[in-house]
Amino acid sequence: MGQELEVVQALVCVDGRVQGVYYRASAQARAQALGLRGWVRNLPDGRVELRAQGTRARVEALVDWCRKGPPSARVTAVDVDWEPVDPEMPLSFIVLR
Repeated sequence: MGQELEVVQALVCVDGRVQGVYYRASAQARAQALGLRGWVRNLPDGRVELRAQGTRARVEALVDWCRKGPPSARVTAVDVDWEPVDPEMPLSFIVLR
């Protein structure tokens, strides 16, 4: 399998003004447009966390989007941890509440 088709998984934590600005819904829409699997949720400390799975290029495209987010967001930091692929990942990209 070529590297461009390699399936990868990333855990992404986004800090800044990212809650109450449609960040989760926008991230879900972007991830779905990229054909990714996974989820996004708010954290109690004000950050947004997402776990995305798909080809490296598509996951990296979502990570790049996360650095800016939707228009009202003010992202100050994005931490990315590459993880082993979880076969139990949701089949689509969902918002966890």
